[in-house]
Amino acid sequence: MGRLGLMHELSLCQSILAIASKNSGGRRVRSVEIDVGHLRQVVPETLLSCWELTTPGTPLESSTLQIRHIPAVIQCGSCGQETTLEDSPILVCEFCGSQDVTIVSGEEFMVCALQVED
Repeated sequence: MGRLGLMHELSLCQSILAIASKNSGGRRVRSVEIDVGHLRQVVPETLLSCWELTTPGTPLESSTLQIRHIPAVIQCGSCGQETTLEDSPILVCEFCGSQDVTIVSGEEFMVCALQVED
């Protein structure tokens, strides 16, 4: 894990922590659920490691970070077909080869839910 990657995920965890703390109503948080799009260049394992570094001493200490992976999907402006991008983020329609595409999903990075104690 490179230093730049660690800094990126650490910064993301600090933002998630701030959002969760603000919205927990002062209650202890058990888990935070997030959506992460394929195009966001987030390494889930690094994000989870950074979560463990970020939460001690906060209301989110011992909480879990649940990551839902959102695949990258594009829609072709020429033929209308949708293509799910598997490994490489090459924005080309797999059906007709057109580069006239719109990203349908894969850019998400969102805190979706908090589980808090009563």
